[in-house]
Amino acid sequence: MSALSLRDVSVTLGGTTVLERTSVDLDARRIAIIGENGSGKSTLARVIGGLVTPSSGHVLVHGVDAVRDLRLLRRRIAVVFSNPDAQIIMPTVAEDVAFSLRADKLPRQVVAERVATALEDFGLAALAGRSAHELSGGQKQLLALCGAFIRSPELVIADEPTALLDARNARNVAAHLLERQGHRLVLVTHDLALAARCDEAVLVESGRIGVVGAPDEVIAAYERSLVC
Repeated sequence: MSALSLRDVSVTLGGTTVLERTSVDLDARRIAIIGENGSGKSTLARVIGGLVTPSSGHVLVHGVDAVRDLRLLRRRIAVVFSNPDAQIIMPTVAEDVAFSLRADKLPRQVVAERVATALEDFGLAALAGRSAHELSGGQKQLLALCGAFIRSPELVIADEPTALLDARNARNVAAHLLERQGHRLVLVTHDLALAARCDEAVLVESGRIGVVGAPDEVIAAYERSLVC
């Protein structure tokens, strides 16, 4: 069984078909999803993450039915968006990271220890007591990543996580996503250099899967389509 499997998945939003009879099996650890704006790539990622319910078809993520077992799926995945402000909930940095562990009902001391370790790991320890909403854009995205990874997810879905960042912060965020072990990554990106660092790539075209394969081959196919 493939780690990620979609069968005849269609998504209709507001009367518009965004994904149409999409089927794909993906097993690579780091998967890039590329394509033009409006192609359906973000919708594909959100279907995998259980954030969008298919109008038809079946989605299995690590053996979990993404529609029927949504609660279980959400315990095993983490999602990171391009705008971290959409994910910052609590007033301080440490409180926001701790919020990610709320469902585990751990002892307070255990939570404090895990949060301290995670903040150190992401270079945020000195900011633990700072207002989360007063951080720089790069610091906020690192905070979003920290909150995601503290849960040790099996799958991380990152939708344009470097889109709003400068080069230094983009490199830092990419390193955490791509170089850490222990999780599978689905990365939606317009950054083709970033996509090239993944193990497999998917080109989405007009709501359908166009090409799946090695990143250099898929990127080349995408670039050819841009000049047609």
